[in-house]
Amino acid sequence: MRSLPLSVVSALLALPVLLVCAEDRYHREAALPPGRAPPAAEQTAAHWFEEAQAAIRARRVRTRTYDAAATNIILFLGDGMSVPTLAAARALLGQRHNRTGEEAQLSFESFPTTGLSKTYCVNAQVADSACSATAYLCGAKTNNGVVGLTGAVPRGDCSAAQQSATNLQSIAAWALASGRDAGIVTTTRITHASPAGVFARAANRNWESDVDVRADNQDPATCPDIAHQLVHLSPGNELKVILGGGRREFLPSTSFDEEGTRGRRTDGRNLIEEWQLDKRARNVTHEYVWNREQLLNAAESMPDYLLGLFEGSHMRYHLEASPATEPTLAELTEVAIRSLSRNKKGFFLFVEGGRIDHAHHDNQVELALDETIELSEAVARAAALLPEEDTLLVVTADHAHVMTFSGYSARGTDVLGPSRNRDRAGVPFMTLSYANGPGFREHNNGTRADVTAETNYRELRWRSHVDVPLSSETHGGDDVAVFARGPQHAMFAGLYEQSQLPHLMAYAACVGPGAHACSAAGRLLAAPLALLVALLAALRLAAA
Repeated sequence: MRSLPLSVVSALLALPVLLVCAEDRYHREAALPPGRAPPAAEQTAAHWFEEAQAAIRARRVRTRTYDAAATNIILFLGDGMSVPTLAAARALLGQRHNRTGEEAQLSFESFPTTGLSKTYCVNAQVADSACSATAYLCGAKTNNGVVGLTGAVPRGDCSAAQQSATNLQSIAAWALASGRDAGIVTTTRITHASPAGVFARAANRNWESDVDVRADNQDPATCPDIAHQLVHLSPGNELKVILGGGRREFLPSTSFDEEGTRGRRTDGRNLIEEWQLDKRARNVTHEYVWNREQLLNAAESMPDYLLGLFEGSHMRYHLEASPATEPTLAELTEVAIRSLSRNKKGFFLFVEGGRIDHAHHDNQVELALDETIELSEAVARAAALLPEEDTLLVVTADHAHVMTFSGYSARGTDVLGPSRNRDRAGVPFMTLSYANGPGFREHNNGTRADVTAETNYRELRWRSHVDVPLSSETHGGDDVAVFARGPQHAMFAGLYEQSQLPHLMAYAACVGPGAHACSAAGRLLAAPLALLVALLAALRLAAA
């Protein structure tokens, strides 16, 4: 039998590979976009070996759990900062610096410990910001829409909220009880669900002012609104720093704030003035500010108590804000840290990048990612100001969103632009899109609209494309990431219930109920754990 020529044999051997490649419609290779080629060094093994070794060296220095307890705790909360949001935000950050982007890193992504928290609530598969705030600030899960109360309180049940057994304390209250100071920074209304978890107990997160309580046919004298609680009840009236938006919730409906926003209160009370009167009665220095210049001036003299309300409602998105009147989240964070650091016993600070969530709800992805980058800047500022040896920094989210990061675009493709793929009809789709929300476009004979042809395409308020039409995009039920740096940071590794977070922080700082890192029980527990780790390491070596 005559043998086939070598060239024919080679072609036949290659045929199955060619057929597989031709049939691989799920993983098609895309061409690199012009001007966005990755560094040539990434094509070498040495680049990735050195990148890995550098990471190992950094971890050897930093992945130790300090014996001392944390003096200070800062909890950074990216409202709605899902894992896809992190990935897309870091790509955008890198691309803003004229890099491919995917290799970039948000400030907290370098922290030595990463974990995941489960965000479901007592009565809900997908959390809202009220029940999740109760979990990560008060240490117990509750029902959707409820703040600072246990799951025994149905949403809107004022009488159930009066039962002492249903009332929870936040980690801010635990810190204050230990002689530390506490404060809040947020880009939302200061009475909104997330910051309210620091100081309020409300059967309905919407009870931000007395008019909201009355609208639910409840008595504000029995169930005080959230703004009232901040000014007149503990721990709200003990907070040394309160910085955010929401002036309207503190002012009577017959008046207007400094920028022309009408107040909402129907009880005729001006709670900003009442906050000032309370501080005068205590004979403590205090200052109320409503713009950036006043804030920076107050930071020079630094009163004992500082209240800053910078908008009638939520603070403006960073990309739309006037730098003359509106401070950045990093600036707010720095002022809060400098104020609270005067207490040598330490402090607890809650910092929220709250408008990530709002932009996602409106399918406005560029705004959401920019707000995430702003949170990263605030974390970086805190890390630069405070020593790792005595300050625990924890960064997490309350819940996810339904933004997806999809397609098979080449490395470095504009993360805010269309995918390099197209749908079956040849219509472009965005790399970042949403499962639902107001950005839905009607289909024409079963064909999707070409969103890239719209006249306002890629404007800040332009909405990415959507699958299911809704008036507002929903949250997602995904687990969310947790990043930790500082004393006892290793405690935050693994997958756990979101309600463990304040207990872990309390353990590290030796405040509140339960086990403490500095207690005899904590030290006794540490010894056998260390022995167990050593034994496991020895067994692994023996097996090798």
